[in-house]
Amino acid sequence: MTPSESPAAGVRMPAPTYRERTAAQLPGLPAAGVCLLALLAGVAAVAAGTGLLGAGGASLPLVLAGAVLAAAALVGAAGLTVVAPNRARVLQFLGRYAGTVRSDGLRWVNPLTTRRTVSTRIRNHETSVLKVNDSGGSPIEIAAVVVWQVQDTARAVFEVDDFVEFVSIQTEAAVRHTANNYRYDAPVEGAMSLRDNADEVTERMSAEIAERVQSAGVRIVESRITHLAYAQEIAQAMLQRQQAGAVVAARREIVEGAVGMVDAALTRLADRDVVELDEERKAAMVSNLLVVLCSDRPASPVVNTGTLYQ
Repeated sequence: MTPSESPAAGVRMPAPTYRERTAAQLPGLPAAGVCLLALLAGVAAVAAGTGLLGAGGASLPLVLAGAVLAAAALVGAAGLTVVAPNRARVLQFLGRYAGTVRSDGLRWVNPLTTRRTVSTRIRNHETSVLKVNDSGGSPIEIAAVVVWQVQDTARAVFEVDDFVEFVSIQTEAAVRHTANNYRYDAPVEGAMSLRDNADEVTERMSAEIAERVQSAGVRIVESRITHLAYAQEIAQAMLQRQQAGAVVAARREIVEGAVGMVDAALTRLADRDVVELDEERKAAMVSNLLVVLCSDRPASPVVNTGTLYQ
């Protein structure tokens, strides 16, 4: 996979048919005051019509008018709804979407509508530890946390059955798909891997999750990989491979340094005419120095008490 390719390519979610709009509404306190006054006026009219107030005989029209006014006040009061901060009310009228109320406080809406509360607060979802195969076929364990928020309440309510469960399932699908597209360790230098390119991988994973949940009206704030490891059945073997790679890299660096030190020693001996060595003695000296410098244990020198050639 080249750096320009995205794991989100190929995700085709249905186009949403609903879009959030503001519902017809009024401030709640004035509407509550009007309903209260209408109720009191209706009760007073009924009392006056039945002669309870001592204003004369009973009057059926006045009683009916008062009863209708009181009933209208009660029906109107049913339209009062309280909206908490960072919560919205999705309205339906006779089964049709009638709009969304996002203004917090006491609001008045059509009393014949049904109202569903939808939280627009920022939420976290952490996936369970998933066992998947990376692009090389090695079983790995991976988990991620996603920060998300409902952006379009109409889509969240009407496009999917349960938008919370929908986000959970689509997040796990995106995490699995992302893990399938990369190796745990880079096979060659410069290739992207889950362990070495966490920022790039999580950025593409966030893009895929956002594309998957867009039809549900959900916005992805951020996503991060929280757990990444080889599966238990191969963890020990992979640890030994990593240790072997580290040992080889360390040995390579030691050998390169030792060769440079030996070359510098021979050059300085020759420049200062400390001792004149033929090719055979140079080879023996190089061999001895390399053994001393590259050995992982302290060397035990053997002192030569004779001549250079004995």
